[in-house]
Amino acid sequence: MYALIAFLPILTTIVLMIGMNWGAKRALPISWGVAALVALFFWKMDFGSVIGFSVFGMFKALDVLIIIFGAILILNTLKQSGAMATINNGFSDITKDKRIQVLIIAWMFEAFIEGAAGFGTPAALAGPLLVGLGFPALAAAMVALIMNSTPVSFGAVGTPIFGAMSTISSNLEAVGADPAAFQMVLTQWVAVVHGIVGTFIPLLAVVLMTKFFGKNKSVKEGFQVAPFAIFAGLSFTVPYMLIAGFFGPELPSLVGAFIGLGIVVFAAKKGFLMPRQAWDFPPRDSWEKDWSSNGDLGTTKASNMSLLRAWTPYALIAALLVLTRIPALGLKGLLAAQTLVIPNVMGTGLDYALSWAYLPGIIPFTVVALFTHYFHKMDIESVKTAWKSTFKQISGAAIALFAGIALVQLMLNSGVNGAGLDSMLTEMAKALAGAAGQGYVFVAPFIGVLGAFMSGSNTVSNILFSSLQFETATILGLPQVLIVTLQVIGGGIGNMVCINNVVAVAATVGVIGMEGKLIRRNAIPMVIYSLAAAGIVGLLIVSGFNPLPL
Repeated sequence: MYALIAFLPILTTIVLMIGMNWGAKRALPISWGVAALVALFFWKMDFGSVIGFSVFGMFKALDVLIIIFGAILILNTLKQSGAMATINNGFSDITKDKRIQVLIIAWMFEAFIEGAAGFGTPAALAGPLLVGLGFPALAAAMVALIMNSTPVSFGAVGTPIFGAMSTISSNLEAVGADPAAFQMVLTQWVAVVHGIVGTFIPLLAVVLMTKFFGKNKSVKEGFQVAPFAIFAGLSFTVPYMLIAGFFGPELPSLVGAFIGLGIVVFAAKKGFLMPRQAWDFPPRDSWEKDWSSNGDLGTTKASNMSLLRAWTPYALIAALLVLTRIPALGLKGLLAAQTLVIPNVMGTGLDYALSWAYLPGIIPFTVVALFTHYFHKMDIESVKTAWKSTFKQISGAAIALFAGIALVQLMLNSGVNGAGLDSMLTEMAKALAGAAGQGYVFVAPFIGVLGAFMSGSNTVSNILFSSLQFETATILGLPQVLIVTLQVIGGGIGNMVCINNVVAVAATVGVIGMEGKLIRRNAIPMVIYSLAAAGIVGLLIVSGFNPLPL
């Protein structure tokens, strides 16, 4: 009963955003209100705690807003400097086929940024790039979210794996297991299962793109690019699996994407496995009303700028992300230590720390934007336009993010209550586990999805539920490392539909209000991916395979 009651805020979100197609800035404040009522009357939380955890969530929303601000600022800066026109022409020189362009940007480039930074940065960068190439804004948001899944479990130089390990160390100690050995085996199996299913995600994304946004609404036009799409998938997943197998969780997405990007661009230039006819979206004047940006994204100035000069800001962003995310280089610790702290927010016992220097919205996005003003010799009016447009665009996302993350933090911290209950999310996960029995293998990835859907993070999902997944596997006699593997994978898949990322991408490409449609459409690949991953692990378990008996 309590699990069903705990589900009410999520159900409200689903009904309003997916069923009634409300925008996030209308739906999420109502969902927060439902969560507050559930917390007060069923979880017996005191009013001060409900408000305190919600305010803490609103502070946490600043982190996401700063990332979105930086991503939009760099885009507007490049539009005003003329660099974006040059970049668009450069991609058109490689290929005019929008199906191939999306594989290069939303699959390969986005995976590289995920490996370096994570936390919503990749789709916020890739989406506007696609819009600049002539993609409908809604299509750009959809594919950017779908393809930001396979790389996520090793995003931000392995942070989700370390998050999972931080919560199951006590479980491992209780059974006398070696945490280092468990982490390595976990890393390998996450990479193998992600790698097998993820190889086909680029093709699935392209098929959905041609189905929803093509002139003929045809999946056949998507399948025409199957040879190149699968080749692009393998170009990333093969090095990704090899690096995970030999080196651990820090580098599979980062280095795998770097290798794959070079292979895919070279192959596209040479025409390898390319379709005979280029594919494009229908003429802009025949687009459906909700395809286009509904905000002022600014105009893209024409330019004679060289391709090297135009791409330099993005190259700097990538380089700075790598330099500031690898602990051994020393900059990560230095930047992460620069914090503004609000201790014990409203008596909750939670300290809000704004790591302003470590947020990619500041370094590198805003810093590189400032450099670009000088490097691209922008006049003062162009600089003013870039900044004014950025502030105007970000205002639409603020309400949704403040309400959404307040809702998440209230549900996450609802374990502090007078009813003796676990948090709302844990109660839901426990009920799912109890109802599934030996079929739990097909539930495990969806618990990971649930954590990511609400928190916006594979890492947070793993911190929330990895220990629960481990204990449930132990009770049911299932291989713990394989069930935790499904948790980590589900958390990555959840990025396709998670509220934070959907709101962030919708804001950066200018389709605020279309978040429900994005979640509804991206639920299709989310379910396919989750079931495929569970099927692979289920076959291994049925065959009696256990890579790490405990």
